[in-house]
Amino acid sequence: MGFFDFLTEEIAIDLGTANTLIIHNDKVVVDSPSIVARDRISGKIIAVGKEANLMQGKTHENIKTIRPLKDGVIADFDASEKMINMFIKNIPALKQKWFPPALRMVICIPSGITEVEMRAVKESAERVNGKEVYLIHEPMAAAIGIGLDIMQPKGNMIVDIGGGTTEIAVIALGGIVCDKSVKIAGDVFTNDIIYYMRTQHNLYVGEATAENIKIEIGAATEDLQTPPDDKSVQGRDLLTGKPKQVQISYREIAKALDKSILRVEDAVMETLSQTPPELAADIYNTGIYMAGGGSMLRGLDRRLSQKTDLPVYIAEDPLRAVVRGTGIALKNLDRYKSILIK
Repeated sequence: MGFFDFLTEEIAIDLGTANTLIIHNDKVVVDSPSIVARDRISGKIIAVGKEANLMQGKTHENIKTIRPLKDGVIADFDASEKMINMFIKNIPALKQKWFPPALRMVICIPSGITEVEMRAVKESAERVNGKEVYLIHEPMAAAIGIGLDIMQPKGNMIVDIGGGTTEIAVIALGGIVCDKSVKIAGDVFTNDIIYYMRTQHNLYVGEATAENIKIEIGAATEDLQTPPDDKSVQGRDLLTGKPKQVQISYREIAKALDKSILRVEDAVMETLSQTPPELAADIYNTGIYMAGGGSMLRGLDRRLSQKTDLPVYIAEDPLRAVVRGTGIALKNLDRYKSILIK
């Protein structure tokens, strides 16, 4: 075994609906949008990640951009496998090897995932040379990444808002006590903005533009302490068909997102109501931890805090909390063996 260990490389993957992150040797070596551009005629993959992202909404009929993951699970097997493969091939340290090394991998999955979907992730990983593949649930990885000691007999609540799903879980003794996975997350917020621009401004904007609006002036509440400046948005006028520009403020985006955020709040409340009393007592003292890109929405932490009457903390690098936790689990396999799914 010793010699083979020498040939084995370890990688941790956070396979997300919006972004895929990979850690190798304690460094984030891949941080790319989960998008693939495919040539319709030859079926070849032309670009993945950032390159493919730039093509989104701007392709002609022979090129199609695909997002292989939907709601946190693999929707297009072929595309997702090729995407993972290309990401792994582009890791600088693995590029120099004479032949592809065997990989020991820990991959993070949503907590609401089915057995079939789980097997799909594993098989994809095995086909890209994964010799030992472990899976870890997203809220667990987020908790480890935030720096919580999840093995303690103490309750912690995690709200992880990704691109496809929002994962809410109460964790104690290295296990998920109660959890809820709702399909309202970053992608839904983006679509809310597209819909709002159409109905309120007769302006048709693409996904990339809406995403940009969300990042630059997105808000969860209309009374922010430090509001962002208004933003000019370009798109196509639905009445005249001409390109046009409108000014919008963060207040409008808060209105646009309100319904979806209410549903996230409800899911948090529901999870709290299912929490055993002893753990509820712990959560009263520790509060709620937020991770994932969606937690960066301005004012969302305050809004959740007002709703639950609990302190809400955002992870220091929310976009990378999950992959960081996955990486820590990979490094300390023996310690976390019990929470990984083989």
